[in-house]
Amino acid sequence: MALQALQSSGVAFRKILSHFPEELSLAFAYGSGVYRQVGPSSDQKNAMLDFVFTVDDPVTWHSKNLKKNWNHYSFLKVLGPKIITTIQNNYGAGVYYNPLIMCDGRLIKYGVISTNSLIEDLLNWNNLYVAGRLQKPVKIIAMNENVALRSALDKNLKSAVTTAFLMLPESFSEEDLFIEIAGLSYSGDFRMVVGEDKTKVLNIVKPNIAHFRELYGNILQENPQVVYKIQHGRLEIDKSPEGQFTQLMTLPKTLQQQINHIMDPPGKNRDVEETLLQVAHDPDCGEVVRLGLSAIVRPSSMKQSTKGIFTADLGLMYLLDQRPQHS
Repeated sequence: MALQALQSSGVAFRKILSHFPEELSLAFAYGSGVYRQVGPSSDQKNAMLDFVFTVDDPVTWHSKNLKKNWNHYSFLKVLGPKIITTIQNNYGAGVYYNPLIMCDGRLIKYGVISTNSLIEDLLNWNNLYVAGRLQKPVKIIAMNENVALRSALDKNLKSAVTTAFLMLPESFSEEDLFIEIAGLSYSGDFRMVVGEDKTKVLNIVKPNIAHFRELYGNILQENPQVVYKIQHGRLEIDKSPEGQFTQLMTLPKTLQQQINHIMDPPGKNRDVEETLLQVAHDPDCGEVVRLGLSAIVRPSSMKQSTKGIFTADLGLMYLLDQRPQHS
């Protein structure tokens, strides 16, 4: 599986993980503290380390974590693990963040998401929040043998490639592709308008081309719709209506539904396949896909940032959410 190529054996990450309950189906670190970026986030040594912990049973996990790390939680801790899990699952993008934690001498922030919620996001792009992070290089610290999760992780990468293809011309470079992929989960993100570094995506991709190649190389070589000229770093894809229809039909369900909503005139009530066939023949196919992405990301990012005000004391999470997150 492509993600395994980026698994980390870093002792520092495993030491941090040892401070938390062990029942994790997946744990990964991401962001400028893990992979070098250029621009404002280039100070890797002092950058905050960002983590996501995926758990099968959030109530039990939060219950154990409250006993081990009571001070990590905001005032919501007094409500107990069941309410914390309800807030995690039912508001925002299904992630509960504890920010600004000192652990083993490093400032960290960690989010908790249920395994089922993550699988849903990876397959269907309900929020494209954690799924978006996993479309970029991450350091996998722990992963169990959950076959459904591993399959969903791989499907998410393939979906990212297909979506990017629809927004690219017939011929393009590896860097063009990786910039498009890295920008998927920023489409419509209000933080890219309010206070976010506008060159964020470029800053992620340019120093990490080799990591992106490691993540997506096998998928590109095995994809029958692309000619991948590895030595030249160039790709060619089928931009015929037939080729685009094939790609549109494999997009995650939520993105297909958003495209249908955008293109379906009031009162028509066409099925999704009919709409996608129309889009495949549309010269603005790529822009329609981009609008569909924005319709997923915009509400997700706003709700998650609003939730952050309550999961961090004194509203610090709101300030923190203005810094780059889809790293």
